[in-house]
Order: sequence, then C-alpha cells, then structure tokens
Amino acid sequence: MTELAIDQGHAIDQGQLREQVLGVPVHALGLAQAVNCVFDWALRRESRTVLLCNVHSVVTARRNRLHAEAMDSADLVAPDGAPVAWMLRRQGHADQPRISGPDLMWICCRRASELGTAMFLYGGSPGTLQRLELCIRTEFAGINIVGSYSPPRRPLSAEEDEAVVRMINQSGARIVWVGLGCPKQESWMQAHRRRINAVMLGVGAAFDFHAGDVKRAPQWMQKSGLEWLHRLFQDPRRLASRYLVTNSLFILALLQALLLPRRRLRDG
Repeated sequence: MTELAIDQGHAIDQGQLREQVLGVPVHALGLAQAVNCVFDWALRRESRTVLLCNVHSVVTARRNRLHAEAMDSADLVAPDGAPVAWMLRRQGHADQPRISGPDLMWICCRRASELGTAMFLYGGSPGTLQRLELCIRTEFAGINIVGSYSPPRRPLSAEEDEAVVRMINQSGARIVWVGLGCPKQESWMQAHRRRINAVMLGVGAAFDFHAGDVKRAPQWMQKSGLEWLHRLFQDPRRLASRYLVTNSLFILALLQALLLPRRRLRDG
C-alpha cells in the first residue's frame, strides 16, 4: 500500500474538524485524510461536494450569500491558500498544511489509476480538456477517464442540464473533476448535489496547470505562500484587480478578527 492508504469507512467528523475562517467553515485535515474521504465516498457512489478554499473564496463567501451557502453545505472544504491554512494553525491545528487543488487532483488521479476508479472531467475549453486528458493518461497508465464535457459560456437550459446529468451518471463516474473557476464551480456543484451520483471536486485552475496551458509556480513559491504572485506575473491584466481587491479585503477582515476581541476584552 502507498502512504495515502484508503481507510474504508474513514469519513471526516464535520462537527469536530470544521473551523471558522473569517466566518467561512473550513475543515482542518491533512492531504492524506482528504484523499481518504474522497475515495471512501466515491467507492460508495455517494453524491458529495468537495471545495478548495483560498483567500478569493473566503472573500467571495463574505460578499455573496449563494457562495456562502455553497461553502456551508459542502461535505468537505479544504484549505487551499497559505493564509487559510495559517489561520487554522492559529486555531490550534499546528500541523495544518495547505491542500492545493492541483496537488489533490494529481494524488487522487494516482489513486484512481491504482483502483480503477472512474473519473469524469467537467469544465475548461475543448482544447484544455483534450490536453488535460492526454496528460493524465500519459502519467497514469490504466487511468479510467469515462468522459469529459466542456460547457458553453452561457447558462445551460433545463433540458441541456438534465442531459449532462444523465451523461455523467450513465458514464459510471465515481469522481467528477470540476474546473469552472470560483464561484461558478461551487454553485454548479451545489446545484447538482443528489443529482449526480459521484464525488464532485472543484479544482479551479488545476485543469489549466495539468493541461500545460498555465505554468505552475516553482516549489519554493508554493511552499512560501507566493503562488498567487506567480500567477499575477503570468496574467496581470486579468488577475491584478482581483488580487488587489480580495487580498485587501481579506487582510482588513483578518485585522478586525485579530484586534477587535482584544479591544473588547480591554474595554470590559
């Protein structure tokens, strides 16, 4: 068995492991436990949602009620983003790592290739999906990718959406990778809970990274919490305003959370 062994029946205790990160519920757990949860649910063919939470997701949840509801109702919210992992460590989870979407996807693909677990790819452009599937099949011999779908930019009609649900369920997929970006992918997964009989994981830019469309940051930047800076340098026109706004709002909310309790204590 590999290091990340599947522990049958090993599901997270949401009551014990969920912490509030600036009002957003995030699970405190390691990468191995996250992988175990995914495959425990997948082997039971349960309809579950797994979200990755970074600074952008926290700020979006604080400003968007629907996104907050999607985060709150998710079966697993993993800390993707160094500041989110840091806040969990500050709450007593000393060894809390960052669990990034690309890393989680890659390790799950390795496990799926060992077990023959059927996977489906949803999101991205047709070209990205083609390159992504080729990359995964090249890396993991015997990987069982049973289908993929690149949705149009416009909303699907009810009939089109029902056809997509039927296609995914009939494919036999146990894991559905969703690469639509935040907050669209979280909304899509919430809308399809109990309709798609698989574990749905929203991994955002992981499709672009593994397809080779976007170069990922060096390891030292990932470990230092600077992957966002690498992405900013690659696509400043699209990401500059996003990072400026979300990072500023996150820092402001963080300062309020850290300072206000102390002020209330002194005032009392």
